[in-house]
Amino acid sequence: MTTRRSAARRRAAPRALAMTLAAGTVMSGCTFTGVSSLPLPGGVNTGSNPINVKMVFDNVLDLVPQSQCRVNDVPVGMVTKIDLVDWKAVVTCRLRRTIDLPANSVAAISQTSLLGEKYVALSAPQGQAPQGRLASGAEIPLDRTSRSTEVEEVLSAMSMLVTGGGLEQVSTINHELNAALQGHTVQLRDVLNQLNTFVGTLDRQKGQIVATIDKVDKLAATLAAHNKTIADTIDSTGPAVKVLASQRKDLTKLLVNMDKLGSVATRIINRSQADTVANLKSLQTVLENTNKASTVIPKILGGLFTFPFPQTVSQAIKGDYGNLFISLDLNVGDIAHNFLAGTPLEGVSKAADKLQGLLPPPRTSVPDTPLGVLPPLTSSGGSQQNGGTGGNGSGGSGGLGGILPPLGMSSSPPGEDLGAMLRGGTA
Repeated sequence: MTTRRSAARRRAAPRALAMTLAAGTVMSGCTFTGVSSLPLPGGVNTGSNPINVKMVFDNVLDLVPQSQCRVNDVPVGMVTKIDLVDWKAVVTCRLRRTIDLPANSVAAISQTSLLGEKYVALSAPQGQAPQGRLASGAEIPLDRTSRSTEVEEVLSAMSMLVTGGGLEQVSTINHELNAALQGHTVQLRDVLNQLNTFVGTLDRQKGQIVATIDKVDKLAATLAAHNKTIADTIDSTGPAVKVLASQRKDLTKLLVNMDKLGSVATRIINRSQADTVANLKSLQTVLENTNKASTVIPKILGGLFTFPFPQTVSQAIKGDYGNLFISLDLNVGDIAHNFLAGTPLEGVSKAADKLQGLLPPPRTSVPDTPLGVLPPLTSSGGSQQNGGTGGNGSGGSGGLGGILPPLGMSSSPPGEDLGAMLRGGTA
């Protein structure tokens, strides 16, 4: 009997081993590929021409493929795939083409009941105008997706409250809050409104606040780099503060007197306002005329330093001596022209005749002079050997050393020679 049982056990052992290996293979295959990948029967009917829409979630909890997609709690599709892209969950849903949703729709991970399954809830945005229509290939970004609170999170928060959150003080806190807020609801509502405005202002200016914090950080780094210099400055400031403290009375008296001076100056300015305005207007006229004479003033100022000499006097002074140049013009024609400038030639001739009449009468002969001081006065136009020549170097310019022409020795009428000389410009 024992032998038969042992033989049966030996024959059953390979069978059990084979069954165990088969079961292990089946289970390992299921674990490797996942149960969710198996083509399960049933599900939401999406029609023959569905649309595919992608949704980006920060966390999809325990959402799995084949989960439902609902609009107003009505199943309109199902989840076909969940991918991980840049640490974000990208959920692909197959939806009926007949659904009427705007292009800016929102999506949320919801739960059918407290312990029910998860599903994707689609709806139009709240507080925004619908835009277009949700089409195949559309994508709902992360800023338009959300998720509901998990039961595990609620239980965890409750556990924290019960075990270490001071649950026994909740009644006391509630009572004290009611006592503090009773009769002050209007003030509390006003405080909350002001707090809301303050927080909104901070939110609008957060860019400037961040920039200010960065600049303060740079300033702190700069101050830290000059810590020794700042410390030395503070140490050297101590004696100066002591000096100021010792002269506090004088400084106070000075400030009081400055205040009095300011009052007096203000009173004087107010009283002399009209005269000051009139003086300024008169000064404006002076400045305008000065501006008109701006081209002449530099020349006048330049001549003041060398008055009564011209500005070129500096060219005549060479060190400790000066150069003096004198030009003496004894040309009778030029002299008459200078004294009788603007007189017609006839007037010049008459003036020359009058000048001729003032001179002594001519002599026909000149006595012999033993020393030969004066040359003989002749009537001819030949050159003189001892009398010198006239201004033009020609003959007939004797008499008085060549300064004046011969007087009355020619055949022309008296005074005609001088007039001809003046008209001709010869000496």
